[in-house]
Amino acid sequence: MAISGAQPEVLRYTAFSTDPAGGNPAGVVLDASGLDEAAMLAVAAEVGYSESAFLTPAPEGGERAYAVRYFSPKAEVPFCGHATVASALALAERIGPGKLVLTTRAGTVPVEVTEADGALRATLTSVEPRVEEVADDDLAEALAALDWAGHDDLDPAFPPRVAFAGARHLVVAAATRARLADLTYDFARLEALMHRLDLTTVQLVWRESATVFHVRDPFPVGGVVEDPATGAAAAAFGAYARELGLVPEEAVLTLRQGEDLGRPGVLTVTLRAGDPRVRVSGAGTRIG
Repeated sequence: MAISGAQPEVLRYTAFSTDPAGGNPAGVVLDASGLDEAAMLAVAAEVGYSESAFLTPAPEGGERAYAVRYFSPKAEVPFCGHATVASALALAERIGPGKLVLTTRAGTVPVEVTEADGALRATLTSVEPRVEEVADDDLAEALAALDWAGHDDLDPAFPPRVAFAGARHLVVAAATRARLADLTYDFARLEALMHRLDLTTVQLVWRESATVFHVRDPFPVGGVVEDPATGAAAAAFGAYARELGLVPEEAVLTLRQGEDLGRPGVLTVTLRAGDPRVRVSGAGTRIG
């Protein structure tokens, strides 16, 4: 573990809510140049949020370009949406709103921060997404770990898939809001399946209306029972819904997450015709 000089300053922001008690909190280290992987993991574990972001200036990207790594309390993840939003808001408070370029392990992620009525809002643009079939045996194992009663608990209009927009997520749609609300799962069993399939979360979804969805994200591989607001999964879900023709090619979707945890947040997913990438937007605020 290498830490040069003093312990790094860890900023704490919540993403996808203007209430510090809502959304998803993230740790942000704006200068992680003195930290190696072990030190970043140790900081993330000490902070205890689902993810923390560690930034260093990008060598050739100009003053608004950064390299970013994301760590949960247990492991590094290739991309994290809520920690990206938190990082962008932290930077905007120091260098002003505008465009940023973040280099992640998943690829380049442009982010734009805007200000209206004194409030900041960040919009990230995902890497190019993809959607894959999930094997019947793997789906059966996921449903067993979730204690969902097979296909009776599923919305037949939303076939399960693995979706990627920077990280891999298994998308499973609940037949009812009550099914989504009742989340008690086998942590170790789901964690083992997710490691085998290289999944970051399981994106559980219930459709309220044509453009409004309620979502929950078990995150045992990160050492967290549930992620309160998951930007990477929101991007993956947008790609999934468009590819399967469940929403128009050009659409604005509202994802409501965290309500069942008492940390409500709102994620806006924007799909543009002719652009495979997915945009995820949210507000945020500093904690403390």
